[in-house]
Parts: sequence; C-alpha cells; structure tokens
Amino acid sequence: MIPRYTRKEMGAVWEDRNRFNIMLEVEILSAEAWAREGVVPKNSIKTIRAKAKIDIPKILEIEKTVKHDIIAFLTQVADSIGPEGRFLHLGMTSSDVLDTSFALQVRDASDILLRELTELKDTVGRQALDYKDTLCIGRTHGIHAEPVTFGLKLLVWFEELKRDIERLKSARETMLVGKISGAVGTWAFLEPELEIEALGYLGLKAPSITNQVIQRDRYAEFIAALAIIAGTFDKIATEIRHLQRTEVGEAAEPFGRGQKGSSAMPHKKNPMTCERVSGLARVVRGNLIVALENMTLWHERDISHSSAERVIFPDSCIIIDYLCSKLQNIIGSLVANPDAMMRNLELTRGVVFSQRVLLELVKSGMKREDAYVIVQTAAHEALKEGGDFRESIRKNKDVLNRLGEKIEELFDYWYFVRYRGEAYRRAGLEG
Repeated sequence: MIPRYTRKEMGAVWEDRNRFNIMLEVEILSAEAWAREGVVPKNSIKTIRAKAKIDIPKILEIEKTVKHDIIAFLTQVADSIGPEGRFLHLGMTSSDVLDTSFALQVRDASDILLRELTELKDTVGRQALDYKDTLCIGRTHGIHAEPVTFGLKLLVWFEELKRDIERLKSARETMLVGKISGAVGTWAFLEPELEIEALGYLGLKAPSITNQVIQRDRYAEFIAALAIIAGTFDKIATEIRHLQRTEVGEAAEPFGRGQKGSSAMPHKKNPMTCERVSGLARVVRGNLIVALENMTLWHERDISHSSAERVIFPDSCIIIDYLCSKLQNIIGSLVANPDAMMRNLELTRGVVFSQRVLLELVKSGMKREDAYVIVQTAAHEALKEGGDFRESIRKNKDVLNRLGEKIEELFDYWYFVRYRGEAYRRAGLEG
C-alpha cells in the first residue's frame, strides 16, 4: 500500500523505504493488469500481495554484486514471494518502475509544499491587512522615491506567492505521468491498454509517447517552479535584511529570548535566518541548471540524468519545505517599527513631494522643462544643505504666483496611497 502523507514530513517522501514501497506497488499493479488479460494467474496475484516484502539491507547487499539497483530490488522481492515472483516486471524495463514511482514521490512532495505555501501566503496576507495603513517610504535603486504603506510591500509578496502556488500546481500536473511501455517505449512486450490501466490505478496519466524514459522537460519544469519559489523567498528575505539595517530599522526578523547575534559583539541582532533563506535559495536555483542539463540524453536514453535527479529533487523539495517554515515564523512574528518608518519618510525633508509639485506646475501652464528645473533645484538644495523642500517651494515666487494657497494641499502623504484599497480589492484581500 502506497503511504499518503498527512504529516509535514518531507524527508519521508524521499527515503528508501518509501521509494521501494512505491516501486513494489507499481510492479504489483502491472502484474494485476496482466492477470486481467489472462497472462498471469489470479491466484498468483494473491500470493504476490500476501508475500511481497521489502528488505532494504538485502537489496543493498545484492546491489554490491549486480551493480544495478532495480535488479537488486527485483531479486530481493522475488525471493520474498517465491515461484510467483517470476510474474513481476513482465515486459518492463527499469525506467518503467523508476519514472513511474518517481512521479508519485513528486506528487506527494508537491502536496506537502502546496500546504506549506498556502499557509505562508495566508500569513503574509494577514500581515498585509494589519499594515495596510502604515505609511513608509518607497525606494527605487535603494533611494527614497515616494510614500507607500508597509502593507503594500507585503501585498506584493502575497500576490507573488499566489502565482508560485499556481506554478507549482501546474508543474505537479505535468509530472503526473508514468510509463509502462518497455525498453524503448514501444510496448514491444506489453500492451498500450495495460499501461493506461495500471497507471490509472496509481492516479497517473499515460503520455502519448515516450522513449525509454519520461522526457525530462517535465522534470525541468518542476524544478523551475521550485527555483522561482526560492527566488520569491530570497526576495522577501532580502527586503527584510535591508529594512533591518541599523540605518533603516523599519522591520526585523524576530529575535528570541536567549538568542545571541555575535560571538564577539553582544549588542548584535543579525538577520541570520533571512540570510539563511537567501543562501539556500541559491542552492535551489543552482539545481535548475542541472535539471535543464538533464533534458539532453543520448538517443532513446542514457542514465546521466539519474544520479543527479536523486540529489536535486529531494534536496530542492526539502529546502523549499524548510524555508517555508522559516519564513512562516519570520513573517508571522515580524518586528515592524512604524515610528522608524515615519522617521525615514521625513528624513529627506519633503523631497518625496517633488513629483506632485512638478505636475501641479505643469497643470498651471508652466513648461515641464522649466517646472522640472525649479523643483529639482529646490529638492537638491534640501538634500545637500539640510533645508526643507516644502519651505523652499513655499518661498519660490513663480510657484507661489501659480499655485497660491493650493501649495499646502500638495504636502499630504496620504494622497500617494489613496488608491491602496483598489490594490487590496484586486488581490482579493478587502478588509
């Protein structure tokens, strides 16, 4: 019986016992399909079901001699069954067992990741609502631009996680194919209907055509989905790392009681978990290169892909699972500092209003080039000399003559984020 995963235990999906159990189920279901065709005696299927056992140490011991994992597996299982063991693997090749069972492992790993990602998305969404009205400065090129809210930052992550979930669902579907078509995929010693029937019992589809293996563009698509998720995680972690810098101080990852940030400097609160997220995200993105290289095999098949896949798939799934849990804690317990956000918003003494003043002067009839020079000069003086952009603009005669008392209306932070409700509505997070 193939296990289903109700616990968040990604490692169990990829361990040898689970892999061999799934392989055994593939073999038995194929034999059952042959029994329905009258090729295998039905009583033999009962014996196979009753007696088939997995003995991993014995499999590994046999493999030392035969140098072939599937032959070692089949030899051990057949020994546990007795004479009826001869009915396993009829017309099949190793890749029929490996690729079909691998698809089921990927399915189960995907289901765990989709639960984790959905929980993370929901946590980010709740925080986006909580900080919907918390003003902060938006930055482009790392430089102060115009006001946003901290909630809008989080809303961007929320939307990206939604896309990540849909990409993973699509990649999971692409991987839900098996293969029981023999040595080069021609069903020479099998029957096409038998393949469809056996795979159907496993919840898998039969591709229209294969050679000896399931084509690895499917595998590359799955790892690509994980690599993009890793990119999202890195993006979130990097933003928090920047916001935690001493000079910024707007947000920080949680720092637990008894935690220490430095062996030398007791004052330190370093964004170490976010840095770990960024570091491990690089591993998953690097694995995508391997998955893309695996698409190219010699003729109908070689096994240059096999050893690499046994590393990149478990590692990538386990890393994404791990990073989900870390980000869940970081976002759920995020230390936000609205006072620092407002302090930084005021740091440039009003230059964030430059575009609004520029546009009002243009609306008043002033040439854009002339208006730009006036606003840019006032802004740069404020940045360089410690003055206040708002005061400089109020004192400019050309501006005063054109805008009059309307000048005061221009210096309103909430003007910039007055449509934030629309962004939340589009994201399905009205509240």
